[in-house]
Formats: sequence, structure tokens, C-alpha cells
Amino acid sequence: MPQRKPHQSRRKSVRAARKEDAVRQGDKRAQRVSLELVEQNNARKIHETVTTILWKVGAQIELKEARDLLVKHHGCHQTDDGFVHFPPDLVERAISTVPDRIVLYDQSGNVRVDTSSKTSSFCPGHNCVRILDFRTDELRPCSLADIKETAKVCQQLPNLDMVCSLGYPSEVDPEHEVIETVKTMFENCEKPAALLAHDDVIQVRMMQQIADITGGWNRLAEKPISIELLGPVSPLRLPDELCARLINCARWRTPVVCYPATFPGMSSPISIAGAIAQSSAEAIAGIVIHQLTEPGAPVLSGSAILPMDLRQANLAYGSPEYMMAGLGASDYFRSVGIPSWVGAGCSDSHQFDAQAAAETGANLAIAAMAKTPFVHNLGFLSGGRTGSLELLVLCDEMVGWVTQMANGIEVSSETLALEVMERAIPSNAFLTDAHTQDRYLTESWYPKLSERSDAEAWMETGGKDMQARVKERLHSLLG
Repeated sequence: MPQRKPHQSRRKSVRAARKEDAVRQGDKRAQRVSLELVEQNNARKIHETVTTILWKVGAQIELKEARDLLVKHHGCHQTDDGFVHFPPDLVERAISTVPDRIVLYDQSGNVRVDTSSKTSSFCPGHNCVRILDFRTDELRPCSLADIKETAKVCQQLPNLDMVCSLGYPSEVDPEHEVIETVKTMFENCEKPAALLAHDDVIQVRMMQQIADITGGWNRLAEKPISIELLGPVSPLRLPDELCARLINCARWRTPVVCYPATFPGMSSPISIAGAIAQSSAEAIAGIVIHQLTEPGAPVLSGSAILPMDLRQANLAYGSPEYMMAGLGASDYFRSVGIPSWVGAGCSDSHQFDAQAAAETGANLAIAAMAKTPFVHNLGFLSGGRTGSLELLVLCDEMVGWVTQMANGIEVSSETLALEVMERAIPSNAFLTDAHTQDRYLTESWYPKLSERSDAEAWMETGGKDMQARVKERLHSLLG
């Protein structure tokens, strides 16, 4: 196994400490505020539509091995148009074998992501076509050096639970791009990674590389340090390489996300409910193949419903519809027992500016109150085409805020503090009371970047705005 330099230990954030404590205690302390967009009755309607789509419309299954699995062994039938039709009872059986929990570990064997937790885990985005250079403010192609810096920043940001590339190395040959990206990320960050292989041949090389890091294939299945991202093509097409990669992941029992990229009004109905139903049918078609290959293998889904501003055919990651579709799909998948994730921490702005902060803050707050404990796409600008380390740093700050809010209010004899009032009220001694002294660092959220001093003190220290403070923090993180 390749030797890696040990990472320096760093003081854990309050959020990280609370999360570990919640995991140890079975989340008894996590009293989570939640937001539900699709109630149970409507989730059933979506599921009826999903099973009807798969039975009446079907899906194009391009890999012969996958078609044979479905048609010859599990009662599906293929029509002259090439679509494979899934009996509803087969869909239900496959869904019933999906595990209700996925756990990801860091390279030291510590739990970093647990989808059964009520405390959300947060992950950057991946494979943007360019990056926003925080040193020069220019938009330019991403390089392997940028991915190295992204991994270093992810390692040090306390509220990020995973590492992801944000971009792809434009100077590396496509055949070796994935391998070099994975190598660079794991050499510079020990957190689990979200990964994307382009085909099944590259996938095998990528996973062999990760098996070497973890100590072998058995260890990789027991304590996975990565999750692979893949998905069908809308409308209702499962290409050869997708099916092959799903089958491989099932046989290896390594975690995978199966979800399509769907564009309402262009590759699915423009209505949010219709887009959720179609994209969910596409995802579940892949999940059926995955579970029939190896029942109980770890799989997760979610929404990659990407609203378009059809006036100019541009993606709208900062739109309310992006979050509505993501949370609605999350509600649906939860109702059928499939773990899922939701995108947030992203903006349509091309710069790290007020629009980026406003859209990112809004969608992170909403995502933190979703009932899915896994949030990805942090650091996206330009509707997912630009990666920004500055935005990623700001997202880390915001995650602390939104997690504090989403964890809700603990009501107990200790927090109601009647005895404290009896002690402290006569002499107004709350500040010096042990209850305050013991809890003041954990009861409140303290920012690293947001300004809270008075105006005079702020001016005396240089009057730096948030953009300047973020750049300063990035320089500090990268040395």
C-alpha cells in the first residue's frame, strides 16, 4: 500500500464534535428541524406513477448482460421499440433489498458520513469545466494543482465531511484524468471522496487504486472511503457503461449513487412533480439492476433535476425550483426506503459576490432542513460549470450556521434551567453561573469569518469585507 504522510491533528469544530456525539448516542440528542414538501399521500402518488412508467413505458437497457438479467430471469419483457418493461412487483422486491444506511469512513477508519444520522454531512461538487482563481479572479481551466489545493482545503475545513474535485485536470490525458484526480485527492485529504469514472474500464482502475489505499478489496467493502457517482440518461436510457458500472459496484459491494441529470421541459416534463416521477423511475431502473445483481449492496439516490431558464437555455442552480425538486425527490425516496442526497451550496453567479452568497445561503439553509442527511455540490458557481474555493470556504462557514438551526431546540430539565433561574435571578448572576460557563461554547454558534464586532473595531483592524476575509483564510489554509 502506498505510504502517505500523516495529517496533522486539528481541533474539531463544535459541529463535528456534536455530530460524533450524536452518532455514538444513536442521535438521541439530534432534535432536527425538518421541512417536508411531499407528504406521504403525495409520495404514494409519485410512486404509483414511477411504477407505471417502468411498466407501461419501460426503459432502454443497452447492456446485454443487464437485459438478459431482467428479461430471461426476472419477468421483464422487451418490446419492438427496444424498451424493457419492469413488472411492478419486481420493482417492489428490488426496492425492499436496498439497505437503509450507508456509512463512509476516512482513511483512518473513522466514520465521516452516516446516512442514518439526523446530522447532515456535506460534500463539495465535482468536475466543473473551469475554476474561479481566487488569487487572480479569472475564470480559467482547472489543473491538477487546483485539485490538490481543493483537497488540502477540504481536509482543513471543519464542517466538510468529504472531499471532491470541484473540477477536472484539463492538462491530463482523459484516459488518466480520473486516476490522477483520485491519487491527488487521497494524498492531500483523508476524508472520504465522491468520485466519477467515465466508463467501466476506468472504473476498475480507479477502484483498484482505492483498494490499494485501503488495504484490499475486502477492506474496501467493509469500510468504504469513497462513493461513486453515476446515473441514467434522460429520458429513460441506461447506457452500456452505466449498467456495467452499476453491476460492478454491486458485486464489489462499494457505495454508489444512481441518479440521472434531468432537465425539466427539455428531457422530462416541465412540472416539478412530473420531473421527479420520471427521474425517479430512471434511477430506480438502475437500482433494480443493481439490487438484482447483489441484493443489499449499498446504493443511494436523489435528485439531479436541473431547472433551466428556458428564456436563454441556461441552468438555474440558484433557483427555488432546484431546491423544490431536490427536496421533493428526497421526500419520495425516503418514503420508499432508499437513502438519498440533495444538492446545495451552489449559485448561478459567475463571481464570488453577493448573488453567490445569497443563493448559497438560501439553498444550504433549506437543504439542512431536508430529511436527507447528505448534501453535495458545495462550491459551484455558473450553474455548476465553475468551481470556487472561495465559495467552498464560505459554505463551510454557512454549514455551521445552518446545522445549528437544523438541530433545533433541546427541551429538557437541564435546558429549561429552572434551578439556574432560582440561583441566578436574585443577584442577576447568570454570566458567572456554572450553567453558562459550562455551555457558552456549545450553546451558541461562533463564526470564523462573519463580522460581529462594532464598526469602530472593524475599521481599526482594516475594515475587510467578507470577500477579503475569505481570501485571507484561503491563503492561510494553503500556506
